[in-house]
Amino acid sequence: MKITSSAVSLNVDDVAASSAFLAAHFGFHEEMAADGFASLTREDVGMNVIFLRRGLPSLPADQRDDRARGMILAFVVDDLEGELARLRAEGVTITMPLTEEEWGERAFQVRDPNGVIVQLVDWNAGAPNGSAG
Repeated sequence: MKITSSAVSLNVDDVAASSAFLAAHFGFHEEMAADGFASLTREDVGMNVIFLRRGLPSLPADQRDDRARGMILAFVVDDLEGELARLRAEGVTITMPLTEEEWGERAFQVRDPNGVIVQLVDWNAGAPNGSAG
């Protein structure tokens, strides 16, 4: 098998709101869009984020009314504190404060207008015993 690209597809109530949020705050742009559908990308991400309006008849019946819940859209970044400051300055509500795990992961989270969790993360894997510093 050869995988030529990847995407994550999320069912939301308001496709335009989620699309605008990723564009305004995370630098994505719409690559394709139609009624009830938007596919966004960034050249440095290597994947597309797709938003589908809940209830689309093109979705299988057992998926049509599902919501994007319990999933975290995570992006690894170089300057976590800088991104946190930027998003705060842009008025984005931080829904999980900057946290640090014992294995070296540092992350914070925001939510888009449809409740999709977006997490920015960095790794401190090089620290002794997985601790930061």
